[in-house]
Amino acid sequence: MKIILHWIIISIAVLVSAQIINGISVDPLWVVLIVGACLTLFNMFIKPVINILTLPLNIVTLGLFSLVVNGLLFWYLGTFIKGFSVSTFSAAFLGALLVSIINWILKKVFHFDF
Repeated sequence: MKIILHWIIISIAVLVSAQIINGISVDPLWVVLIVGACLTLFNMFIKPVINILTLPLNIVTLGLFSLVVNGLLFWYLGTFIKGFSVSTFSAAFLGALLVSIINWILKKVFHFDF
């Protein structure tokens, strides 16, 4: 049940970021659910491994390199998923940052413990 809630929260955050940030577009609305599922699976399985591999860079940059990794993933999903496009890396970086902020706020408001 927690995975489904996390998927819904991420999908809502992707939809909001596509509405706010120029350069991010979602053509059919159901693509938001696919992007949310991909981001959820990435956060569950791949992100812990990447965090361990990039630990020295995260220590040097005080954790800011994680934002770059999130932006690169967001940009990659824009090239991989049809109907979801991200035009520039700066749009991907801002989109990933906005998704992270919305995810954090909604987890705090609804007291989800993922």
